[in-house]
Amino acid sequence: MSDKKKKPQKLKARLPRGFGDRSPADIRATDEMVAKIKAVYERYGFDPVETPMFEYTDALGKFLPDSDRPNEGVFSLTDDDEQWMSLRYDLTAPLARHVAENFNDIQLPYRTYRAGWVFRNEKPGPGRFRQFMQFDADTVGAPGVQADAEMCMMMADVMEALGIARGDYVIRVNNRKVLDGVLEAIGLGGDDNAEKRLTVLRAIDKLDKFGVGGVQQLLGAGRKDESGDFTKGAGLDEEQQQRLVDFIVAAQHGGTETFFADLEATKIASSSRGLEGLEELKDMSTLFYSAQYGGDRIRIDPSCVRGLEYYTGPVFEAELLAEIPNEKGEIVRFGSVGGGGRYDGLVSRFMGQPVPATGFSIGVSRLMTALKNLGKLGQDQVAAPVLVTVMDRDIEALGRYQRFTQELRNAGIRAEMFQGNPKNFGNQLKYADRRDCPIAIIQGGDEREQGVVQIKDLIEGKRASQGIEDNAAWREARVAQVTVPESELVAKVREMLAAQDEDRAKDRMGVA
Repeated sequence: MSDKKKKPQKLKARLPRGFGDRSPADIRATDEMVAKIKAVYERYGFDPVETPMFEYTDALGKFLPDSDRPNEGVFSLTDDDEQWMSLRYDLTAPLARHVAENFNDIQLPYRTYRAGWVFRNEKPGPGRFRQFMQFDADTVGAPGVQADAEMCMMMADVMEALGIARGDYVIRVNNRKVLDGVLEAIGLGGDDNAEKRLTVLRAIDKLDKFGVGGVQQLLGAGRKDESGDFTKGAGLDEEQQQRLVDFIVAAQHGGTETFFADLEATKIASSSRGLEGLEELKDMSTLFYSAQYGGDRIRIDPSCVRGLEYYTGPVFEAELLAEIPNEKGEIVRFGSVGGGGRYDGLVSRFMGQPVPATGFSIGVSRLMTALKNLGKLGQDQVAAPVLVTVMDRDIEALGRYQRFTQELRNAGIRAEMFQGNPKNFGNQLKYADRRDCPIAIIQGGDEREQGVVQIKDLIEGKRASQGIEDNAAWREARVAQVTVPESELVAKVREMLAAQDEDRAKDRMGVA
């Protein structure tokens, strides 16, 4: 039997399912988008706040599973005193905890925004991740629907700040009280029908995806999709189905005023809660038109449901109407990219007293994808750094190369000194080519004695090489390169970069 030790097995590099690495382009596009959204929030008088990624599990909301080990929907662990903690599921529940914990120190109404990662312990799929970014804005302590109306107007302003034209988006608005009133009117009121009401709301929420016919199937026995999978329906009778279908399509045909009148006269006449919601919708509609946010920007839409159970009044959703190419080049309707509503009960869970609140959340990753595919993000590419090459490796020479690099950086020019193995100078230029570096700085022993540097225009070099088929022709053509005194390095680099910028601008405009 051999005593020879087994060679340790090489660790396999693998990404957990439902998570993703982010490229420099994606990170910069996200930063660009978030900055534009933040500017709108700040203009409305909102201030930033940040909450941790972990919360005690019981603080995250009643929609979490009731079990000994919370592992459905959330990622959880126990701390050293055996209390369950979970990665936040959204940004709203942590805000509710923050407000309750600091209630005596904050100024109401509390107007705040925050961006951050949220985590869902759910089965991943195409476009469905376990970690993604949201960007929320909330007003806590404002009971009037003017706060909800302001949220909708701010959502519209965000869309336009991101370059989405009117007609290519809409903010859809409804009220959960109205929905409750309609459900009461068809016999689905009371605690006994709570589960059935949720099934109905989920069915209505599928209108854009399945159309009226598909929704009616989900309100009845159920719906079978193209793959043969069957989704059990709410089990409503034909009359109940028809009354709900009439409700969700009413505003699309008769206009807002006709829709309001029909609601009040027939569909919710017997429900005090429904009539209360209707008055709130009327007030919001008045506020929209008074502030000149017409139906081309914000629209009353009875099919707007919003999924979370904690919404108690107005609900709203930002939807992209433009047909946009997805990652595969297919033209699709992106649909919802954000939404929210009034959640008066969430903070109250901690307080034992009513604390009104409203807010909305933007799905950053989804909206960023749409904007990039529309050409609204990532068009201004970050220039690659100027490369200071390393010819000599003695400490004095390295000190000079580092000084050149710092002088460029101090002048606001992106620059790096080559840090790889400098033995083969050709590999440094290959590195510069792969990095798309615009310029290379070269100083060998002869140049150092003369106090000069060579500046190679790598962009012009690539152009000169087009159509040159062999190395001899390349050497004869000679790429763009100049020699200047060390003292003129920064000025010459700046001049060459400006010329490259001008050439790129001409290329974009199609100028010869």
